[in-house]
Amino acid sequence: MTKRAPYLLLPLLLAGCVNESASYLIDGSDHSLTVLVTQDYFWSKQAGLRLVASRLPDCQRQFDLGKTSTADLNVELFSTGDNSYLLRSGDDMWQVETGGCTQLPAPGENVQAQPIGVFHLDGRKKLVFERAEGSAASS
Repeated sequence: MTKRAPYLLLPLLLAGCVNESASYLIDGSDHSLTVLVTQDYFWSKQAGLRLVASRLPDCQRQFDLGKTSTADLNVELFSTGDNSYLLRSGDDMWQVETGGCTQLPAPGENVQAQPIGVFHLDGRKKLVFERAEGSAASS
C-alpha cells in the first residue's frame, strides 16, 4: 500500500495546472485559429503557448509561440488582410496566414490591423476567446 501512495498524490499535483484551448472560428469549424496554453506544474508562473492554424482540408499546422505568464495571459488577435492574422501577447507578436497555414515574418510598425478579439483565462482558469467590440461575426 505504501508503494502506491506517491501515485495517488499525482493527480493532486496536476490539479492546478492549466491545459486549455480556445478557438476563433473564421468560416466555420474547418477554418479556424486555436490557441493552446499548457502549464507543466501548478507552481509554475509560465505556460507554453501554441497556435494551430487550420483551413481544412487544405492545411493544418501547429506553431510554438514560446512561454508566457499565466498571471496576465492575454493574446490579442487582429486581422491584417485576406486570411492573414496578427497575434500579440505583451511585447511579442506573430503573424500567420491561413491560405497555406504558414507563419509570416514579424510585421512592421505601420501594419494595418483590425482588432478581432482576445484569448484570455477567465476566473476559473478556462481559456476563452472574447470578441472585440464592433468586430464582424466572422472574416
